[in-house]
Amino acid sequence: MAEAQALSDREPSASEIRLVVGASSAGTIFEWYDFFIYGTLAYILKDAFYDVDDPTLGLLLVWSTFAVGFAFRPIGAILFGFLGDRLGRKYTFLVTVTLMGIATAGVGFIPTVDQIGVAAPIIVILLRVMQGLALGGEYGGAAIYVAEHSPPEKRGFYTSFIQASVVGGFVLSIIVVLLCRLIIPEDAFTAWGWRVPFLLSIILLIISLWMRFKLSESPVFKAMKEAGETSGNPFIESFTYPGNKKRIFVALFGVAGILTTIWYTAFFSSLSFLKGDMRLDELTVEIILLIAGLISMSFYVIVGKWSDRVGRKKPIIIGALASLLLLFPIFWFMGSLANPALAEAAERNPVVVTGQQCVTDPFAEMFDREQSDCGKVLGSLIASGVAYSVVPGDQLALSVGGAPVAIAPEWLNSSEARMAGLQAALSQAGFDFSRQVPPLPNLIGIILALMMLGVLSALTYGSVAALLSEMFPPRIRYSSMSIPYHIGAGYLGGFLPLIAGVIVASTGDIYSGLWYTWGVVAFGIIIAWWGLRGGPPRDFEDDPA
Repeated sequence: MAEAQALSDREPSASEIRLVVGASSAGTIFEWYDFFIYGTLAYILKDAFYDVDDPTLGLLLVWSTFAVGFAFRPIGAILFGFLGDRLGRKYTFLVTVTLMGIATAGVGFIPTVDQIGVAAPIIVILLRVMQGLALGGEYGGAAIYVAEHSPPEKRGFYTSFIQASVVGGFVLSIIVVLLCRLIIPEDAFTAWGWRVPFLLSIILLIISLWMRFKLSESPVFKAMKEAGETSGNPFIESFTYPGNKKRIFVALFGVAGILTTIWYTAFFSSLSFLKGDMRLDELTVEIILLIAGLISMSFYVIVGKWSDRVGRKKPIIIGALASLLLLFPIFWFMGSLANPALAEAAERNPVVVTGQQCVTDPFAEMFDREQSDCGKVLGSLIASGVAYSVVPGDQLALSVGGAPVAIAPEWLNSSEARMAGLQAALSQAGFDFSRQVPPLPNLIGIILALMMLGVLSALTYGSVAALLSEMFPPRIRYSSMSIPYHIGAGYLGGFLPLIAGVIVASTGDIYSGLWYTWGVVAFGIIIAWWGLRGGPPRDFEDDPA
């Protein structure tokens, strides 16, 4: 076939491989930076673009808009996968990086909700749609481009730099935010300085385009085109090619579902957990995530190289099983180090809420639904990171360590008054709601915990670009790997912060959102064990069915 012929005719030189890997990885870093900067600044954007009183609802709305971008990734995968299989790998991901850069920079120009009202979040949503479409075509293009330049025995190693680049985009977003915070005063950064990281996308776009224009087309695609073996309709053929339905199903649930939920739990759930529930100083959180992220990037390369010897299946299964065992203990460990006083106060003086309809409705304000008085109190406790228990009763009541706390009438009419009043009452019982900077040993422990999450992510993600490239025939490879990958990443992973946030808001347990990740990974292990080939890596031609 054309792929085997292309790889056997001429193996790229070391300098060509460096250019291919370097340019593709840099473009991927920039593109994921564009996508992640929104999540990194979520705590500021909720006030800039959403006019709501409830802080929990504001954050959920930000995560909802974050999820919108992911929802459109599968559509981008279909569109750009079609173009990549028909027109070529290189020019397709030139288009995707351009679209992403323009959409990201656009967020920096949007007036706030105070200036233009509801038009602000609508424009943000439209730009997130553009970002989702672009990202749907980016990953498949970059991963395939590197894979099709790589000798089979080094494919896992070379493509692992693409996987590490996804973390690199997250790390770059934190670096830019930190630099902006150092240069711009805090009040100014909250007022307007948050726009700077978005506007920097214009510069990153220019650099990325310059690097990618220097690349030539994939040798595999050129060989297929010369041999007349390109697909007439890669989208249709992705579902009609023999055995491809099974491969897509396995890629969706047994690969993408596992890797994406672990990845977003490792980096975004930890970000939200430390900044929100644990009430750590925001600058401190960004620094420790930066350190952990930088170190974790090397794990993906190590796993990718390891998979060239042991196969792609083994690291994924090991990482997924380890995640089921370690996910909750890692977060419990981080919580015990991040804000031990809050946990100790909750244990020493347990908070008990009594009343009718004691359930929270996090979207009540958004949909103009009436929240019960008990639900209002629970919502403020959740937003404060306070664990509680609920006892059914006829009258609304609150006790801390057995001592009753009077609920002022104004608490039930104003979320600000309720939050201030509750925190003041709980502070007298030993709860500390100030932003925390843990001592150095605790910070080192948190970094180690984040690095362990990075290891779990690397095991389930480091070899995936090579694996997906090997799973599908070259004539429809761009479409066939992009569609399941971005459905899994877009829906199972992209909605993770929102779903986890709703679970926490509904239960009052700050760790309960992890059950979503646990469930998706547990199901994914069954599919991966059944559907992935074991043993050393093999090209698609070795097992076409």
